[in-house]
Amino acid sequence: MAPQDATARTLASPATPLYRTAPHNIEAEQALLGAILINNDAFYRVSDFLKPAHFFETVHQKIFDIAANLIRVGKTATPITLKTFLPPDLDIAGLSVSQYLARLAAEATTVINAEDYGRTIYDLAIRRDLIRIGDDMVNVAYEAPVEFSPQNQIEDAERRLYELAELGQYGSGFLRFIDAMTTAVDMAANAYRREGGLSGIATGLKDVDQYMGGLQKSDLIIVAGRPGMGKTSLATNIAYNVARAFEPRTLSDGTIEAANGGRVGFFSLEMSAEQLATRIISEQTDIPSSTIRRGQITENDFDRIVAFTRTMQQLPLYIDETGGLSIAQLAARARRLKRQRGLDFLVIDYLQLLQGSTRRATEGRVQEVTEITTGLKALAKELELPILALSQLSRQVENRDDKHPQLSDLRESGSIEQDADVVLFLFREEYYLKNKEPRAGTEEHFKWQAEMDAVHGKAEVIIGKQRHGPTGTIQLQFKADVTRFSNLAQEERLPSHF
Repeated sequence: MAPQDATARTLASPATPLYRTAPHNIEAEQALLGAILINNDAFYRVSDFLKPAHFFETVHQKIFDIAANLIRVGKTATPITLKTFLPPDLDIAGLSVSQYLARLAAEATTVINAEDYGRTIYDLAIRRDLIRIGDDMVNVAYEAPVEFSPQNQIEDAERRLYELAELGQYGSGFLRFIDAMTTAVDMAANAYRREGGLSGIATGLKDVDQYMGGLQKSDLIIVAGRPGMGKTSLATNIAYNVARAFEPRTLSDGTIEAANGGRVGFFSLEMSAEQLATRIISEQTDIPSSTIRRGQITENDFDRIVAFTRTMQQLPLYIDETGGLSIAQLAARARRLKRQRGLDFLVIDYLQLLQGSTRRATEGRVQEVTEITTGLKALAKELELPILALSQLSRQVENRDDKHPQLSDLRESGSIEQDADVVLFLFREEYYLKNKEPRAGTEEHFKWQAEMDAVHGKAEVIIGKQRHGPTGTIQLQFKADVTRFSNLAQEERLPSHF
């Protein structure tokens, strides 16, 4: 027999049904509705998470919806009050509306089981949604339009699955004030236990942490500056500090959270992963990256690099070097990383290299950047982690005598300022002063040299906006040859001179 004939016979076999009924439990639906009809308090046991659409039977959806509306306006939901809102000629398995409602109430079990029935109905509804997503994936793959690439379908499926995963967690509804206070006290306790006494993730830069309380969950943090100010260097410094400080803690449900530090995702849209790794090696070993790239290192330098690399083998720092990502692609990859390996902090280098949707792009760059910043803020809230995104400043800074950046210098869209929870400007006076060197030996040169000495190796982090704290200017030390930012030793912090 030909293989095709065997396949056809297998498909036609009664043992392999061509159609399967979606998962449901009519008895659970009837039991819950009956419990609600005899005691309306049962409704409040499921009202936080259960919706009419979660019921499989259409008539059950209507009964639950009507009962919910009656109870919420302070009326009593009984077979008698409900029947007036349902079509009198409705036939339900050979029973009239009045007969069916009376049977639901008569056969109802105890109210104590109402929540269990509700969760059963809810879980089965989630399974039906999973089947629906799977069916859509298959149908779209078969009949996809030309402009809809497979990658777009993958991202869309990931988004829908992640949304379903979030919905699959039973909502908590309203919290009592004492519960909210408990959450606040827990946050304070975590801050007390956490290294440095911070409520957020420590950046490793003490003055920055003191101003911001660390990197706060759900915050969108923008680090902006002109080229050459060291934005990428600051981002890699912070990313490395957070990953190095990571200490896992296993919760009672088996999930792992960060007791200190965090797991870091780094989207490097401009530099390759190798260039980024070279920068971090340079920062941490004090060997200039130019020396590493040119192969001018000594045997001692090489041993230091190897030793550093060995200690960093388990560093939870994950780099994505894909260029030209859209905001939808970035969000899908961030969700995947959190699901597979865990994620506590996200860095994007840099915002202007991201792309919006095709529709927004046709409306202009301002609308596209608005979509990107709104998407990043939504992603920070969705994943419950801080996102640090680098941003270029407009050239109008260069036209001013005072080169210190302002919020109005944020390039291409006011949405960056609007959507960001924190805006940090990076400024190095030394960068601009270096290009103004007068002729050697002149009075102007001596004055210039004195100014250079005063700002050499110093950088300013200007907090232009902060929702949860003060604005101000922080002084940091910047070692240009190894692109490392560190805490600046202020005079009042120096030990006494004897």
